Amino acid sequence: MHRFAELQAFVAVVETGGFTAAADRLDMAKSAVSRRVAALEDRLGVQLLRRTTRRINLTDTGRSFYEHSARILADLDEAESAVLQQHGELRGALRVALPLSFGVRHMVGPIAEFSRRHPRVAFELDLNDRRIDLLQEGVDLAVRIGRLADSTLIARKLFDARTVVAASHAYLDEHGTPSTPQELRDHRCLVYGNLAEPGRWAYADPDGSRHSVEVNVALTASSGDFIEDASRNGLGIVLQPTFIAGESIRRGDLVPILLDYQWPTTPAYAVYPPTRHLTYRVREFIDFLVEEFSGVPSWDEDCDAIAAAKR
Repeated sequence: MHRFAELQAFVAVVETGGFTAAADRLDMAKSAVSRRVAALEDRLGVQLLRRTTRRINLTDTGRSFYEHSARILADLDEAESAVLQQHGELRGALRVALPLSFGVRHMVGPIAEFSRRHPRVAFELDLNDRRIDLLQEGVDLAVRIGRLADSTLIARKLFDARTVVAASHAYLDEHGTPSTPQELRDHRCLVYGNLAEPGRWAYADPDGSRHSVEVNVALTASSGDFIEDASRNGLGIVLQPTFIAGESIRRGDLVPILLDYQWPTTPAYAVYPPTRHLTYRVREFIDFLVEEFSGVPSWDEDCDAIAAAKR
């Protein structure tokens, strides 16, 4: 038991980048994690980690030992999962990172259904728009919307995230409705700041030719929900994912405009680190999400119906 606990502590320190984060992952005191790693080094008679005031680095021996240790722990987890799977039961923690707006709006239902099917699975959710290091933070999988910059991750596509240009009735009544994307230069536009070029909106003409327009930026925010609320309150025009704007469009709080043009579509993926084994519970949850989001998403069905009625 002591040797297993030492391996757990050592692997957690390496993957989280420090003793404090490892203690949080293992739900124990930082001093206990430190003692276990020190005991492991004493027992082996080698230094595995170089500790400085700012960071922790692996020695060459430590790097090799970490690879073996992580594999041993993964094998053990896989063996336990296989036995439970044979009896139709999944259990253990599922650490999932979700984009904030999408997670709050569209992941509660799927997680609730998966939990009903597998009540011994405990979810640990990180709802945040920042791009995290899955290995370093001990995350089993993440839902990411957009092009994948990290080619080391393994990805399964869930759906295409479409966007729509929309504004409130009050705004359009006061300022008029633009008839072409270029007229957005003369309107108040509300933009999502976590993009490479927040004020440049790309689009395609009805014939498929691609263009972009530098919009008149009246407000920038890092929250898609804030931007949607601001638009519903008449502050300006938004370019929003339909998974955010769809509900407001369905209720009539926002009006889709410039429907003859094609606005950006980005893929959404379930991504996970390229570990040697993918545990049964992670595999089952990914398969569940792929099935859950197959076909046309409900938020796009609503937007398509409203757009068809406007034409």
